[in-house]
Amino acid sequence: MKPTIKIHFVSDIGCPWCAVALGALEQAIERLSDQADFEIHFEPFELNPQMKVGGENAIEYLANKYGISEQQVKANQANIRERAAAAGFNFHPEGRKKIYNTFDAHRLLYWAGHEHGLASQHRLKREFFNTYFCLAADFDKRENLLEAVQRAHLDQSAASKVLEEGLFTKEVRAQAAHYRDQGINAVPNLILNNKYSLQGAQPLEILEASLKEVIQKSSQVT
Repeated sequence: MKPTIKIHFVSDIGCPWCAVALGALEQAIERLSDQADFEIHFEPFELNPQMKVGGENAIEYLANKYGISEQQVKANQANIRERAAAAGFNFHPEGRKKIYNTFDAHRLLYWAGHEHGLASQHRLKREFFNTYFCLAADFDKRENLLEAVQRAHLDQSAASKVLEEGLFTKEVRAQAAHYRDQGINAVPNLILNNKYSLQGAQPLEILEASLKEVIQKSSQVT
């Protein structure tokens, strides 16, 4: 009997490296599907919780945040775009236009996972990454979030209710606080079987090797 590896994927929609990490994780899981079953639980993290409605220009914001030139930001984005393509995400060639607040998306991901299951949550997570980075759409416009919901084959009217009524606000804030209290202050962060942590967007080979190690340890225990 194959072991089940539980993965808590702590990430933010507005994090391009999180999209890269998800794509690489999916590729690694596909390679190892004959050795184990995998459960991915997407957990909330906000890189820019104080971001105002309307967002801020991405190039200017990132240059100021990291103390680098706008040219360096663009060079970094080109590198990320290359990594993302290898991981299965075709980022917009001009990059994301703005940095947005992502809390509403985290509430919808919570709703998808708890009311429709992990597979639905996974589809929605992918569609949110597509909306933010591949389409470079306005993430403050709820119609764009709801279009992602539809592409993930979920009920738009139920999702609209979540947005309009502020549902799952307390739950998402509690989850985010839980991971901050565990010392997670950067994403992506993958927690494997509640024991092992992988930080950053690891290359596919390293990710696969790490999962193999966890599979081996899990098999020894069982």
